[in-house]
Order: sequence, then C-alpha cells, then structure tokens
Amino acid sequence: MPTESPDRPGRVIARLARQVELAAATVELTLAQYRVLSLLAEGKEAASALADKLAVSRPSITGVVDGLVARDLVERDHDVDDRRRVGHALTAEGRRVLEAADTEVERRLGEIAEHRSGGGAAAFAGLEPWQEALQAYRVARRAERAAEADAARAARRAETAARAEATR
Repeated sequence: MPTESPDRPGRVIARLARQVELAAATVELTLAQYRVLSLLAEGKEAASALADKLAVSRPSITGVVDGLVARDLVERDHDVDDRRRVGHALTAEGRRVLEAADTEVERRLGEIAEHRSGGGAAAFAGLEPWQEALQAYRVARRAERAAEADAARAARRAETAARAEATR
C-alpha cells in the first residue's frame, strides 16, 4: 500500500482532515461548521473576521453561520452602537455540540495514532510546533492586512486632499 512521503505533507494533512470531517459528522457537523464553532469557542466574532480567519469568502461564511443559527448552535448579536455590525457567539447548545465533536475527533485521531510505532502521544506532540506556526502566521497576516488598510486609507486621504487643492 503506497504511503505519503514526509516531503508531501499536504497529502497526509488532507487524509487527516477527512478523518476530522468523519468524526464531526457523528454529531451532525460539517467540517466547515466544526471550524466555525472552534473559532467561536475563542470568543465572539463578526462574519468578516470569521471569513478572514477561515480563509473563505464572506458569502461562504454566511451560509455556514445561517445553518448553525438555525440549529441554535450560534447566536447573532447586533452591536448596540452600530446595528450594521453583527457579532456571532456560541450558544450553550453550540458549546455542548462542539465538546462532543472535539471528543470524537480526539478519539478517532487517537485511535489512528495508536497504530504508529512508538504510540500516539508523539504524533499529537508533533502538532504543537504547527499550532505555534499557525498562530504566528495569523498574527503576521493580521499585521499585514492592517498595514495595507492603513496605506489604502492614507492614499485615499492624499487623493482627496489633492482634489481639494486642485479645486482651489
């Protein structure tokens, strides 16, 4: 049976993602829904922030969130100062379902990891550097986007000022 070589990590990760998807399905969640619930477990988020963190389009995230709201796993909360801003948060039922999904994912991956020579603990320990890298990448991307937004705002201000100067 052919196996993926370590120089093709994407193939291994794709197979692991399928196992996570199968585990999440046992509590009637899609992989996309599981990812959204996992992010919302960290705290309330706007749809645009969820889309950004999950690297998907805003319409895609809206569809996923709509399904979670319909199942009472997520609630929408309108900002009192700006009704256009909508936050999303886990409900108690959402936390319960996420916990059940996490338990099943860990069980399934643990069962697979136990087939590794040396046991499963080392396989899970190998995820720590990836978690650190993902977090650092997220912070760096956020800083890049903020710098790009600042530059765009500065360019718009300069353009507005130049037009105003030209009309004088």
